[in-house]
Amino acid sequence: MKHALLAALLLAATGATAQTAAPETEAVKKTIETFFEGMRKGDSTLVRSTIAPGAVFHTLATRNGATQLRVENPSEFVKAVGTPHKEVWDERITFDKVLIDANLASVWTPYEFYLSSTFSHCGYNSFQLVKLAGNWKIAHVIDTRRKEKCK
Repeated sequence: MKHALLAALLLAATGATAQTAAPETEAVKKTIETFFEGMRKGDSTLVRSTIAPGAVFHTLATRNGATQLRVENPSEFVKAVGTPHKEVWDERITFDKVLIDANLASVWTPYEFYLSSTFSHCGYNSFQLVKLAGNWKIAHVIDTRRKEKCK
């Protein structure tokens, strides 16, 4: 009987955690979706609204057979988004994993990037978000980039 009561309490506690976690997971996803919506629209204000102060952007790319870690300046990225360009920057993602602990979230998203309707490259994004003043913001993003073997 003691074991059945303990199991019931544990299941109830797990259910409560899942119910409170779902809104946070959706809020984290919304921040990332807003980031990419801003890219598609060329709206630097929208993109900037999703980025934490002091954020860091990295990309892993292969050049001449060697993998390189490149730092991308978030301010320059935001400026580029808002600078008029012919093509729509369309990064299509799916959410593979969303992990949250308190005010820290880690998100893994496979993606395909298109310039308007033309495929450019693909890879995976790894986002680190922080909850500041009640809002989820992107603190770090690192991605891989390739033209083949997507997904």
